[in-house]
Amino acid sequence: MNTKIYQLMPELDMQEMSYIDSLVKNYNDQQLLNFANFYRSRRRDPQLIMLSCLAGFLGIAGVHRFLTDQIGMGILYLFTAGLCFIGTIVDLINYRQIALEYNIKIANEVSGWISRMG
Repeated sequence: MNTKIYQLMPELDMQEMSYIDSLVKNYNDQQLLNFANFYRSRRRDPQLIMLSCLAGFLGIAGVHRFLTDQIGMGILYLFTAGLCFIGTIVDLINYRQIALEYNIKIANEVSGWISRMG
């Protein structure tokens, strides 16, 4: 594992860290720093996803889906009370996977930006 990535982004869990490590293995120090800054600004923390999912039980279902750019699902959850709370409960169990999928998508976008910048 790249220790520079760990130093730049210690908040990543092992699964996310290993994916990021494979994505940026050929980056120089400046590219790595740029990647870390862009990625950190767009990344969603799994705890934020969990807390926003819990807001679904207070009547604002689907906020976590809006945070992860799943607008259609967010609207569906909003109008159906989190699919009668069943979808909210399932998402509460799977909040880490929801965050990881979103973060992988963002990491790929940021990596593309960094590659084009040179």
